[in-house]
Amino acid sequence: MQYFNTDNLNQFEKRILETLNLECKKNKKLRIINAAELCGCSTSKISKIVKKLGFNNYKQYVNFINDEYIPEKPASNEFDRIRDFLDNFDLTMVDTFIELLDKHDKILLFGYGPSLFCAQYLEFKLRLFINKTVITITDEFSAASLIDEKTLLIIFSATGGFSSFDNLKKIAREKGGDLLLLIEEYNTSALSDDCQVLFLTDTFQTFTTVPYQKSRIVFFIFIEEVIQHIIKRNENNAVSSDK
Repeated sequence: MQYFNTDNLNQFEKRILETLNLECKKNKKLRIINAAELCGCSTSKISKIVKKLGFNNYKQYVNFINDEYIPEKPASNEFDRIRDFLDNFDLTMVDTFIELLDKHDKILLFGYGPSLFCAQYLEFKLRLFINKTVITITDEFSAASLIDEKTLLIIFSATGGFSSFDNLKKIAREKGGDLLLLIEEYNTSALSDDCQVLFLTDTFQTFTTVPYQKSRIVFFIFIEEVIQHIIKRNENNAVSSDK
C-alpha cells in the first residue's frame, strides 16, 4: 500500500487533509463525525480522501498517523469475511447514510440483478418509518423522469464496476439531484467526483468474480442497522414531543 499519495487530491481536499493530519495527531480517538465538523466537510468526504490516499478506511488512516499501523488482513472465505465485517462494523457509515436520507424529500433506489432485490427491501423498510417518497426504479428512463433537485438516487452494487452507472450519474447531474453509490466490496476505481461513494466493506468476495453470483448479505445487514437507528430516533423524538 502506498500511503499519502496526494496526487489525486484537489486543493480543497489537501486543505482538509492538513487539518485532519493535525487533529488526528492530537487525538487518536477522534471520531470521523467530529473530524468532519473540524474540517468543515461531510463524513463521506473524509472517507473519500483517506481512500484516495491509499487507506482502506478512516480507522486505518488514524492508526497510521499515530504510528499504530495495522497490517492488511489476508483474503479469507466468505464466512470469515462476514464475521470480520460484523466485528469491525463502522457505525459512522450508518450515520452518513441517514444524514443523506434526511437531506432529501425523494429517495430513488436502483440496482441490477440481485442488488435490485436489496433496493426493493430497503424501499419496503423505509416506507414504514420515514415520511418521504421512496421508489425503486428498474431502468434509466425512470430515473430521467423522476429525478429532480430534491432527489437522492442510491445505486446498490456488489462491485461498483458497471459502466452504465455513468449514464445515471449524468442524469442526476443534469437534473440537479444527488447520487450515492452503495458498494459492497472495496473498489477504488469506483471513486468519483461526480457522486458520493460508500463502501460497506474493505474486502473482496473470493468465492466468485461474477457480480450476479456474489453474496448480498452485507447489504441486508447494513439496511437493518439503518432501520434500527431510524426507529430509535423516531422513538426518542416521540418521547421528546410528549414532554
